[in-house]
Amino acid sequence: QVQLVESGGGLVQPGGSLRLSCVASGFDFSSTSMNWLRQGPGKGLEWVSGITSSGELPTYRDSVKGRFAISRDNAKKTLYLQMNNLKPDDTAVYYCAKGSGPVGRLPKGQGTRVTVSA
Repeated sequence: QVQLVESGGGLVQPGGSLRLSCVASGFDFSSTSMNWLRQGPGKGLEWVSGITSSGELPTYRDSVKGRFAISRDNAKKTLYLQMNNLKPDDTAVYYCAKGSGPVGRLPKGQGTRVTVSA
């Protein structure tokens, strides 16, 4: 059974940083590409960042390039998202999701809430 458990969210001021983590189980993590998704208040689910199984070729949506960094530790079966210079528009529930395909169909965890506010 696929399990994805996110943590690390919270309330942060604009310009602040957070590091999200996602612990995976129930599948071959080291052979699976992974993603971070988010859903802001009143908004649809959107893709934020992705990384290949080996950790190479990270990709980002334009609005987070240069501020967010995705990484993974295959030995720990853990996915990370380092978020710097956070903006109010980054406020959302963040989900880690496995594999590739339409965003709405990717298996994901329960999410961790990030609120960026002064």
